[in-house]
Amino acid sequence: MPNSIKIGNNVIGNCSPCFIIAEAGVNHNGDMEVAHKLIDAAAEANADAVKFQTFKTENLILDDIEKASYQKETTNAGESQTEMLKRLEIDKAFHVELFKYCEEKNILFLSTCYDEDSLNLLVELGVPAIKIASTDTTNLLFLEKVAKTKKPVILSTGMCSLSEIEQAYQCLKENGCKELALLKCTSNYPTDPKDVNLNAMVTMNNSFEAVIGFSDHTEGVGASPYAVAMGASIIEKHFTLDKRLEGPDHQASLSPDELLLWVKEIRKVEQMLGSSEILSTESEKEAKKALQKHLVSKIDLKKGDTVTRKSIAAKRTGGKGISALEFYNVLGATLTCDLSQDRPIEESHLEKRVK
Repeated sequence: MPNSIKIGNNVIGNCSPCFIIAEAGVNHNGDMEVAHKLIDAAAEANADAVKFQTFKTENLILDDIEKASYQKETTNAGESQTEMLKRLEIDKAFHVELFKYCEEKNILFLSTCYDEDSLNLLVELGVPAIKIASTDTTNLLFLEKVAKTKKPVILSTGMCSLSEIEQAYQCLKENGCKELALLKCTSNYPTDPKDVNLNAMVTMNNSFEAVIGFSDHTEGVGASPYAVAMGASIIEKHFTLDKRLEGPDHQASLSPDELLLWVKEIRKVEQMLGSSEILSTESEKEAKKALQKHLVSKIDLKKGDTVTRKSIAAKRTGGKGISALEFYNVLGATLTCDLSQDRPIEESHLEKRVK
């Protein structure tokens, strides 16, 4: 049976609809009004959840650590990573307001936590799941604490080998995590298509008893629809109100219009995937009637004649008569009446049929 977890009222996995997380991250730039507008955009796009980032800068990083390459390109190069993060850090009151506003907008509030204090704050708020970023996939001492909350965990796996993911998985499971999702991720913003490696989701699905998803850092709508087609049960992607704003993630994020399209494309793929059953669809009924062939008399036939290969043909009849699929069963039957050429053959025209 496929794996599944539950976040809020959403069952994820088990062939349920993909759980879509609109990643606001730190794109609020510390401004509550911007944060509200981000929640509005996520709700309007019909995302299932909107996700922020929760951290205490002093618990996250040493002073004067250089920024990552992509951060240098999108923010003040003279600013340290510590200074940048301090500007984007939000306090408890800010979180409480975001949580409340998400409830008003009927969208789930999630946040990625990066340290124990932040984890405790999110648990206190009552978040339905804990999201862990790729930066902490190898942080076993933190994963141990995360697992002990007993909440569902969504773990990104960027920068990690299969062996490192296995160790994180074991740590979470051994410390009480019963509901786990693993997200394939490439920790580069934006991610080059050649580095996406969606096939890794197949390996992850075969290696772990967990829901498998995808954290998408490609440009635009990007790889997400393809990931859904390959079975991703959770998709997350950054979005912003304006790509021109200063900040580490704005340029690689979706605009509000792109966010709407992103969700629509994911749902369209789900529709296209359909069911594993092989049946004619409801929409094909008229086409089937018009296009599939049925048996007709190839020549003028008389009552008492025996149906042979030379006496019948298959043509489109608008759904009248016996399906051409019954050809072998009709051979050898006796006619109960005369039939003119090209007359659709009905059951009542046959006295004896070979079954």
